Amino acid sequence: MSLPAPALDTAVLVTGASSGVGEELSRQLAGLGHDLVVVARSGDRLEQLAEQVRRSHGVSVLVVPTDLGKAAPRKRLVDAVRDSEKTIVGLCNSAGIGSYGRVHLLNAKRESEMVALNVTAVHELTLAFLPAMVERRGGAILNVSSIAAFQPLPNMATYAGTKAFVQTFSEALHGELAGTGVSCTTLAFGLGAAELGARVQIPADEVAAAAIRGMLRGRRSVIPGVASKALAAGGRFAPRSVLLPAARRAANGTRLGGLRRAA
Repeated sequence: MSLPAPALDTAVLVTGASSGVGEELSRQLAGLGHDLVVVARSGDRLEQLAEQVRRSHGVSVLVVPTDLGKAAPRKRLVDAVRDSEKTIVGLCNSAGIGSYGRVHLLNAKRESEMVALNVTAVHELTLAFLPAMVERRGGAILNVSSIAAFQPLPNMATYAGTKAFVQTFSEALHGELAGTGVSCTTLAFGLGAAELGARVQIPADEVAAAAIRGMLRGRRSVIPGVASKALAAGGRFAPRSVLLPAARRAANGTRLGGLRRAA
């Protein structure tokens, strides 16, 4: 079973919808006729997106500005969706943040916030909406991972760790859901590739299109781009004794800074 066809009483929930891949997922899902619940911190940007897709595709859009890195707003989001007239048949967990630097020199609070957003929010929202999907025997979940999920990355220790959780949790969940009519797809791309010395520049609309195809087909994993696939395979199979020194050398030659957030 794949992402169910659009219906008047159903919607797809997209987090991180105010920019990047999350925004493109929202636009393309609306283009397929799905009503949406869009979530991000920026209410203004969500309202702009909602107005555009309503006008372009005639779908309904529920805007729920939420800081998913905090427990109370996450609960309010779940309650708001459950109190709405829409049943969630698709969930796209695409909100996330990343940092760069030696972990002992980074802001500990921000590193903890990264775990809350990249791991806890994904886990909680999946568990909030999954049981009803299984009961209806139809639904699709997309959890956004990263090429960083497939190998430890010096100078991106927390980020790579959070994405490793998303990847393994989602793949295991996909296996558990066999025969239920519900699928869980992971999307791995982007951040992490540059630190390994590769140039992986895939437009957000192409990434989103590949992800939606994966949801429609109920695929376990989507890794857009030949270079990304090669990096993922290397991370899975290369010995850590080889991979870690290579990743460390690549990281030492890369200068990045700050905290990046797509939420």
